[in-house]
Amino acid sequence: MKFPMKRAAVVGVLVVGVALSACMKQEPPKPLYDRLGGLGPITGVVDKFVANVAADDRINARFANANISRLKIRLVQQICEATGGPCKYQGQPMDVAHQGMNITQDEFNATGEALAKALDEMGVPAQEKGELLAAIGGMQDQIVGK
Repeated sequence: MKFPMKRAAVVGVLVVGVALSACMKQEPPKPLYDRLGGLGPITGVVDKFVANVAADDRINARFANANISRLKIRLVQQICEATGGPCKYQGQPMDVAHQGMNITQDEFNATGEALAKALDEMGVPAQEKGELLAAIGGMQDQIVGK
């Protein structure tokens, strides 16, 4: 008769454990903005990204006449907002900003490579890198061929 009592005790302990774990609050996942480290690291990524673009002959001509200071500000705002940060992007919508530029898929991909390289240079972990690239990649239809 001792065996059923042990089984009942084990079941009781398991039920209490499950009930306690259900009552414990789980922290919501941190926004990507926080996981990237906030505005400072995002600004560093943008600086490296712009340098990578400038060094890439496949795309640097596209930025030859750009106001680089304003571009960096807008990119920081855009990434900050897209990752759940407190910033508000103040530039034009992507389809308007790229209207008439006829950006090719290859140019878009090269720009993505420049961003991926900047994220690697800044030591951004793979998960966060993937999430940011996916967020930016989601703008492709608003940029390519416009």
